[in-house]
Amino acid sequence: MKVIDNSLLDKISADAKESPRLRMNYNFHQSLEDKCHRFLNAVEPGTVVPIHRHPTKDESFVILRGRVRVSTYNDEGNVVESCVLCQEEGRYGVDIPKGVWHTIEAMEPDSVIFECKEGPFVEHDVDGILNIERK
Repeated sequence: MKVIDNSLLDKISADAKESPRLRMNYNFHQSLEDKCHRFLNAVEPGTVVPIHRHPTKDESFVILRGRVRVSTYNDEGNVVESCVLCQEEGRYGVDIPKGVWHTIEAMEPDSVIFECKEGPFVEHDVDGILNIERK
């Protein structure tokens, strides 16, 4: 059993701060080929998560600590919906349907989300990155 506690969240948040990408995953799945990917994603303000989509995969985010904005977009790159996940404000998670352009943005340090989506892992250049600047 792997326990998700403050010690684990503190460690991956510290690793995210040291990473040039300002984010760090902690995988619960054993392989990128696994059918279900479950992982923690520690994100720091300033990290860039490209607007992307998964044509065949739904994806869920649940906030464990901090504040993270999740936004969806249309094909032209305009925001369709935006939601700030924050336990203190009673917004705990979102489910993104397959084929929907989306991104996340850390709004405060030490933010950590739990993510779940179907495997296997597929590079974003195959799944799709929306090559525009955020509006």
